[in-house]
Amino acid sequence: MAFDIDMIKKVYSQYEERISAAREVVNKPLTLSEKILYAHLWDGNATEAYERGNSYVDFAPDRVAMQDATAQMALLQFMQAGRPQVAVPSTVHCDHLIQARDGAAQDLTRAKNESSEVFNFLSSVSNKYGIGFWKPGAGIIHQVVLENYAFPGGMMIGTDSHTVNAGGLGMVAIGVGGADACDVMAGLPWELKFPKLIGVKLTGKLSGWSSPKDVILKVAGILTVKGGTGAIVEYFGEGAESLSCTGKGTICNMGAEIGATTSTFGYDESMERYLRATDRAEVADAANAVKAHLTADPEVYADPEQYFDQLIEINLSELEPSLNGPFTPDLYTPVSRMREEADKNGWPTTVEWGLIGSCTNSSYEDLARAASIAQQAIDKGLVTKAEFGINPGSEQVRYTADRDGLLKTFEELSATIFTNACGPCIGMWDRAGADKQEKNTIVHSFNRNFAKRADGNPNTYAFVTSPEMVAAIAISGDLGFNPVTDTLTNRDGEEVKLDPPTGDELPSKGFDVEDAGYQEPAADGSTVEVEVSPTSDRLQLLEPFAAWEGTDLKGLKLLIKAKGKCTTDHISMAGPWLKYRGHLDNISNNMLIGAVNYFNDQTDSVKNQLTGEYAAVPATQRAYKAEGIGSIVVGDENYGEGSSREHAAMEPRHLGVRAVLVKSFARIHETNLKKQGMLGLTFANKDDYDKIQEDDTVDILGLTEFAPGKPLTLVFHHADGSQDEISANHTYNAQQIEWFKAGGALNIIRKNQAAKQENK
Repeated sequence: MAFDIDMIKKVYSQYEERISAAREVVNKPLTLSEKILYAHLWDGNATEAYERGNSYVDFAPDRVAMQDATAQMALLQFMQAGRPQVAVPSTVHCDHLIQARDGAAQDLTRAKNESSEVFNFLSSVSNKYGIGFWKPGAGIIHQVVLENYAFPGGMMIGTDSHTVNAGGLGMVAIGVGGADACDVMAGLPWELKFPKLIGVKLTGKLSGWSSPKDVILKVAGILTVKGGTGAIVEYFGEGAESLSCTGKGTICNMGAEIGATTSTFGYDESMERYLRATDRAEVADAANAVKAHLTADPEVYADPEQYFDQLIEINLSELEPSLNGPFTPDLYTPVSRMREEADKNGWPTTVEWGLIGSCTNSSYEDLARAASIAQQAIDKGLVTKAEFGINPGSEQVRYTADRDGLLKTFEELSATIFTNACGPCIGMWDRAGADKQEKNTIVHSFNRNFAKRADGNPNTYAFVTSPEMVAAIAISGDLGFNPVTDTLTNRDGEEVKLDPPTGDELPSKGFDVEDAGYQEPAADGSTVEVEVSPTSDRLQLLEPFAAWEGTDLKGLKLLIKAKGKCTTDHISMAGPWLKYRGHLDNISNNMLIGAVNYFNDQTDSVKNQLTGEYAAVPATQRAYKAEGIGSIVVGDENYGEGSSREHAAMEPRHLGVRAVLVKSFARIHETNLKKQGMLGLTFANKDDYDKIQEDDTVDILGLTEFAPGKPLTLVFHHADGSQDEISANHTYNAQQIEWFKAGGALNIIRKNQAAKQENK
């Protein structure tokens, strides 16, 4: 069934006119990314050419997607907006709150019992406001979106950084915080700095053990975790057309790991095949009618250096299977060099777990190719050395894979089939023995491998690779195993070699499912009651944040000077903390507990300047808040890398942090800080980071003249009576400064909606 087909047809009906207008004002051929962006301008047809990396632009996304962990806060905010129904098609997907432990049946039942309050809240609030609801067990948000909602040339936002997965079906799909989603659901424009463009030309064709995952692992190695910041990555070339639709999704999905705004591919035959296979022939027919507009103008791909800010070329025929890690998704190692690198760096080579799934690699094709390796292990008498865990991407994928015998193959290797959910990928894994914190290695097909992310053990060395490589390495139990060249000894003492993986792009018998897990919202939700208990420890209605006082901020205490990588996992951990995502005060007890304190190299240990003693970060900040004292957080490069979770901005805001000063920000986190009325600042001179001392008290000057492009001045008063005055830059535009003054963007929405109601 094609959801929202009338909306899709309306988008396509405007495409030719809008792209013609854009081409006229830009006065040159357009990339695919530019076509989609200009076709979704809030004000309609383009009247000016926007400057990449500089112009703030208002867009009109076609839809919003939310996963259950972030949807709670997004919808708690939306409830304050005063609207009877969402303004654009929106969905909620329950995939984050299901812990992997025993297997799908037991784990799903336990999750429904433990999180019934949250699931009931999300179900009822979706029903009330016209939001499609996907029940626990229905699948991972991004796989479900690809199967049901993504369409070529569309624009969507989602409250998860891997929303970008929908680029595999030719969308511009962008991860945002819940406040951005709230704006769009409330019928307001969505603001984004017009992205720069990175072109990736793919030539040749994948073969043997190489897979689409190896493309993005290679790109991550080239660009690093921040090389794509502020840019859309557009893939093209004969190699791009040779990839499956879900393979394209894999590549776009991990674009989040290079900081890219999003990634996308032009509409082609693989996308049409996927649309028709997933019961969306009507979408495919509509896309075919405007096919010329769903890819770049021919001149762009013929001479890409003229149209992209950066160009990368990769020959798929020469691409080697690889693994990225440990502890960062951009540390690229071809499989042929892994043993050498592991020995050199002291990485444990005994592999204990192989995990297949996540939103990145849980399609039918992924499972089929990995199962072909598992079947070889059975047929060739190999004894599997590592444990296996499988997370299918959706109930449709699981049901079809089960029908076709793929899951039975894994089960013959004693694999645990987990729920159709995120599970270990986001730390929702109750791994036996992880609490011992022993040094060990796992391989997985996920997207991130930060310390502690999968199992909470800081000594788990996690490596990212393709599902088929996960299968091969798990069977061997050896991180350095190269299936291209190496042999394994079977139970009869024979040396055997694994053949390259095989697997259908789409199921030959078609997809099938008994119950996909979808709940359609009420046609009229006005009588639906959404109740939140005042004594709940899982859900908490929001109170508006206070507006800016109208003065400079003086006497702020330094809360923490974070050292090195500080992702959203460090700022607001997932795992067991996910259950508090709907209760701002309770989840604030994990604020910055994973950040490394520069002054003692410890986590969750900072000096309380009121007592002189070291204490947990949240406890110290609560002590400052109790005394009416604001604080400042200082960080390193790419601060806020990783998930889109706005809790990493809301928690500091709730506890009284007034500003975050860093060397550089990850895009989504910087926007989240702005949305919540906080100051997100960067060092004008990065060396000034070294001037900040542990007992500093800080003044932020120039706020009464806060203006776009005008730096602020910060004065750091040191304990010895000396001080350092530094300059701090910011990227606030006029509208974002109003968010700061109002105490947050939601306060403005609430005020405007109330005014509309009065005028009625």
